[in-house]
Amino acid sequence: MNRTLRAALALLTSVTALLGLTTFAGTAGAAHPTAGQTTRYAMTAFTNSSESNMYVYDSPDATGFTLRKGPAYTPPSGLIRDPSIFKHTDGLYYLTYTTNWTGNTIGFARSTDRVNWTFLYNHTIPVSGLTRTWAPEWFIDTDGSVNVIVSLTSASTATHFTGYKITATNSALTAWSTPAQLAGIGPNYIDTFVVKVGSTYHAFTKNETTKYIEYATASSLTGPYTFKKTGNWAGFGDWVEGPALVRLDNGGWRIYYDGYRAGKYWYSDSYDNFATWSTPTEVPGLSGLIRHATVLKETVSGGVTLPTDTTRSLQSVNFPSRYAVVRSDNLGYIDPVTSSGSTAVKQSATFTVVPGLADANCYSFRDSAGRYLRHWDYRIRFDSSSGTAVFDKDATYCARPGATAGSVSLESYNYPGRYLRHYDYALRMDLYQSTDTFRADSSFTVVSPWA
Repeated sequence: MNRTLRAALALLTSVTALLGLTTFAGTAGAAHPTAGQTTRYAMTAFTNSSESNMYVYDSPDATGFTLRKGPAYTPPSGLIRDPSIFKHTDGLYYLTYTTNWTGNTIGFARSTDRVNWTFLYNHTIPVSGLTRTWAPEWFIDTDGSVNVIVSLTSASTATHFTGYKITATNSALTAWSTPAQLAGIGPNYIDTFVVKVGSTYHAFTKNETTKYIEYATASSLTGPYTFKKTGNWAGFGDWVEGPALVRLDNGGWRIYYDGYRAGKYWYSDSYDNFATWSTPTEVPGLSGLIRHATVLKETVSGGVTLPTDTTRSLQSVNFPSRYAVVRSDNLGYIDPVTSSGSTAVKQSATFTVVPGLADANCYSFRDSAGRYLRHWDYRIRFDSSSGTAVFDKDATYCARPGATAGSVSLESYNYPGRYLRHYDYALRMDLYQSTDTFRADSSFTVVSPWA
């Protein structure tokens, strides 16, 4: 982490504590799943090469996605642009999607496993004179109501869209209310995506004139919405569309969006109630391929569990004679360790695995001197705890499946998408890359301790 930013965050944490407030990240209930469970992020998208087929990906960390099936669904007619996924109370998964460039319908499909889909029906939006019916997005309100937010226009060209919502009037999702306009969003706004935090509705929507994703809030789903941020307020750039948000396990929010003019697909994270966002990062392996995706977060069985309150060593997967160590400069490396080596070297490769300082469902690693493995300016070092929230987050890592059976990758708690990996034998926190080399460099086998 940049030292100036780190100091600012530390000051913010101190001020927050003095005022008796809680920060957006790390709020009550924001924690990784318990042992035996894991988070799964399922993504549905169409691609640059096909707007008639949908592809399904999933990820344990919202960063590195793996194709599960593609094509996974092809409607009986028309297109499947802008597919939006959610899981209903009946345990089934449902899609809604744009059926064509022109017209007044949206499509629905259903699945038992997110991968294999069955067409249900096309629903006609009962608004007179519609020429385009685009970008339907599920929104499940806190009262349990199932809604679809959809962008509608009666114009002769693809402009002047206005946001509307329809609400399911039966649990089978086969009957829908009359469309209600989202007051304040339109005309000239499209791809509206809504999340609710507390009692406030937060809408992210594309301005069709400026091509920026803008931000508005309301106290009711149908508004009136007040725009809080316009232009390039978050650094997302212009000629972007299709915003979709998901909550991360550490309490932050991630937005995905389509940089369609540049042919890129991006994500960015926020930890301060949507006020500021991290530098946009391309979605590894999928940028330039997918279009207008949505992501569903679920807690499922499985995951990686490490033994805690025991000593262990971390063996490199692709350099198995080398282990994570702390050298005399307090920095982390992977060095050779042998049975005939010195006691000091063996000790440097031995750590106590403890519940994560920032999240007990993740992990921290303490050496024999009581120092913790933590990142600083993305370099791994070993320091004594300062007792601050910033330190606790720096020293907490969440276990993900590694590149080989039985191995583990360790994701940064406070920088999701960055992993402990070796580079020129030095240990770093680097952004996930969709390459075999990165996956091997960031995988370790937890083995019996050297000392």
